[in-house]
Amino acid sequence: MRNRKFSKGKKFIFFLPVVALIAAALGFVVMYLWNWILPEVAHAGRLNFWQAIGLLVLCRILFGNFNKGGGGHAFREKAHNMRAKWHSMNEEERAKFKEEYKRRCGGWGRHDHH
Repeated sequence: MRNRKFSKGKKFIFFLPVVALIAAALGFVVMYLWNWILPEVAHAGRLNFWQAIGLLVLCRILFGNFNKGGGGHAFREKAHNMRAKWHSMNEEERAKFKEEYKRRCGGWGRHDHH
């Protein structure tokens, strides 16, 4: 009986076209959605396929969300740690935190006209 396990070389040869197909599909999806929505809504220019691929790469560099496991683990861990920290604070510490947050981020999303 033959050994049916693929060697690493055969796996790589199979893996490479699959990655290329996924990248091409994502590029076309980004190009289509961009060209369908943004020119009219945001008066942005149209993208060609290679610009869409470049945009995907740029997003990967800036946001790093294409990692294995779906990502989000680090964000969930930080949120959990922040929640635990908040619950361990007493009322005075919470009020101090809120004041510091307002001082640093006070104007976000507000349209106060004085």
